[in-house]
Amino acid sequence: MTPRAPLDEEALRAAVVSGDAAAREDAMRHLYEALSGKLYVLCHGITRDPSDAQDAVQETFLSIQRALPQFRGDAQLSTWAYRIAVRAAVAAKTRRERHRGDAVDIEMADPRAGIEETFETRERRRRLEVAMKTLSLEHRTVLSLFAVEGLSHAQIASVLGIPEGTAWSRLHLARKRLAAALESTAP
Repeated sequence: MTPRAPLDEEALRAAVVSGDAAAREDAMRHLYEALSGKLYVLCHGITRDPSDAQDAVQETFLSIQRALPQFRGDAQLSTWAYRIAVRAAVAAKTRRERHRGDAVDIEMADPRAGIEETFETRERRRRLEVAMKTLSLEHRTVLSLFAVEGLSHAQIASVLGIPEGTAWSRLHLARKRLAAALESTAP
């Protein structure tokens, strides 16, 4: 399979708005291929549940497909997609918590982990997962956007619809709380 050339936002919007069903389908497929992996990681960071994360990604792309013709281009398409994904992930997490009540979450193994993963690496990952669960949803979200997705403070602010200074302060507080939680789980 040969990698596709990047599809610019204007071409994507034009394909989706056009009456050509084949062009619209191809554009959405390309967008899905370009963003689905990143959106899954973001949604999983928020929901901490693989099934909820996948549901949130699917809901994100359905929302994008419905709303893309009205997309004004005030932000980058990827930033807009992240914003939709954050909302979908929060909704999925809320539904799960409401549905399951106080049931204990069972974490699935990371499918990217290899057999040769060392005990120390597994232990570090386990401690990080435990520490992340102690953070509020807003702090997990801002950490995921910054550390996992590599977004700037301005992009995080845009995705979350908050002032840039608030993004800075939330990230600072999230880092402090994560460090404290990691220290408390240290052997």
